[in-house]
Amino acid sequence: MTAPIDYPGFLRTQAAAQARSIASYLPSGEQLWLKKAGPRNPASRYRAMGALAALLRLPLLTPVPNRGGHQAIATEARRLRELAAIGIHVPVLLAVQPDALLLRHLGVPGQPTPSLANEMRDAVPAGAGAVLTLWQQGLAAIGEVHARGSYLSQAFARNLVRCADGQVGFIDFEDDPGAVLPLALCQARDALCFAHSSALSLHEADAMSMARPIWHAWLARGSPPMQAALVASAARLAWLRHLPASRRLGRDLQRARAAHDLLAQ
Repeated sequence: MTAPIDYPGFLRTQAAAQARSIASYLPSGEQLWLKKAGPRNPASRYRAMGALAALLRLPLLTPVPNRGGHQAIATEARRLRELAAIGIHVPVLLAVQPDALLLRHLGVPGQPTPSLANEMRDAVPAGAGAVLTLWQQGLAAIGEVHARGSYLSQAFARNLVRCADGQVGFIDFEDDPGAVLPLALCQARDALCFAHSSALSLHEADAMSMARPIWHAWLARGSPPMQAALVASAARLAWLRHLPASRRLGRDLQRARAAHDLLAQ
């Protein structure tokens, strides 16, 4: 019979030897992820985003500081505990120390857990139905987080993963929007992040016309302040509709244009 893993001891030993910021281990058939604190991020990196948020009158763009270092580890550990306590599918926090934390893999040991972003991109050749099904799973999972009175950190499709049991899980919690924004804006920020990171796949699969009513029905179930924040944001980004739907714009502007097409009334 295999002895149980001493998670705090494992973290202490491996963190001291690990050179990379994040690495995977398979002790006793269990897959673990060890995440170490990175260098501290300078406050100056957030000033440009703050200025842009003020210029566009878009509070959703208010920068959420991720100072890195020990603070990022403490924030991620706290947010993982908070979300797990309300039944949200996040990695299990097994051990934490000031400069590192140890997580259990969300999927099957030794097998990758694909991000929703990658799955949607790969499903584009299969057509609108395949992409739309994946997109709706992500949207429903975010809606469940909101229905339980909470929010995510960076709700981009790359941070949503589909697990072997069919559940959508969430990763990456080094920053906390709730430290600078009220709940309604945190939830609106989740929606905007997901729209920005997923709408281009909908466009490329010719699924936008089917997705738009689903999006607005989903939004109608949110709180009135969240709905108002997203409607105002979409109105202030209306200029994006004048951008040509061209690959020459680069992927970032293509994503922004596609997100506006999804959010537009």
